Amino acid sequence: MQPDKNTSPGVILNIIASIFFALMFAYTSQLSTLNGEEIFGWRMLLTFPCLTAFIASRGYWPQVLTIYRRLYIERYFIIIRLVSSLLLSFQLWIFVWAPGNDYGLAVSLGYFILPITMVIIGRLAFRDRMSHPQQLACVFAVFGILSQLVFSQTLAWPTLAVCLGYPGYFWLRRKTDTNNIGGLWFDMALALPLGLFFIMQGGQVLSGLDIDLHLLWSVLGLGLISALALTFQALSAPHLNLSLFGLLTYVEPVLLMLVALILGETISATEWPTYIAIWLSVMVLMAEGVCGLKRQRAAREIVSPD
Repeated sequence: MQPDKNTSPGVILNIIASIFFALMFAYTSQLSTLNGEEIFGWRMLLTFPCLTAFIASRGYWPQVLTIYRRLYIERYFIIIRLVSSLLLSFQLWIFVWAPGNDYGLAVSLGYFILPITMVIIGRLAFRDRMSHPQQLACVFAVFGILSQLVFSQTLAWPTLAVCLGYPGYFWLRRKTDTNNIGGLWFDMALALPLGLFFIMQGGQVLSGLDIDLHLLWSVLGLGLISALALTFQALSAPHLNLSLFGLLTYVEPVLLMLVALILGETISATEWPTYIAIWLSVMVLMAEGVCGLKRQRAAREIVSPD
């Protein structure tokens, strides 16, 4: 009998990771003297070594080496990797830019819609089968989006950037068979020079030979939070199957929304129908996931009774 992967330590570790991501969301709003590009640069510079250390310690270098060899074998593969890196960089940038520019709620809404757009992309691009609950969730989501369009004539561009940009990024990774941590490492490695450029251009922390120690400690705090979020998320993965891991991704947008509200943003009366519809959509997907987990547990108990 294989051990049950859905253990409470895995759930706790994943929730702690979501809390750290939300904390980073709030933390960036306090770095008011830095622009979004420089914050992005520091996040890249301080997080990349942690990702590298994790890959080295857990034996994932073969994934990195496989992608490296493909750069020499496959035509245009380097161009595809650069596009993938830019897509990821844009998402990482908007995450740290939005809270300090009154777009925290817009980004959190994008993360709420993201699972639905992932389902739709999977259906259209890869012919993934949509279950009845997923179809119902899509109906709720479409209603919410149409409601927003009726009242506001538009969706905030950060919402669209998240809910459409991330599925495009994951579609490209899946299409090119790089949807693993090695692919993530390459995307971040290729984006690192851009991050360094933004740091030098901003020059708030490092200005010639002068170093603003207060800001330096602030960005080091950002790096610590980012590294802890990534570490706790990675540590939770071995304890969770894909279904439960997917369910727990809904914790983060809830926390991001709460952070945005605490920072002073508000949900207007005309936006409530959109939020309610999206929350209903998420609840349907969560209910489907919970039922799936119960069926899996029941099946294991039948096959391997105590």
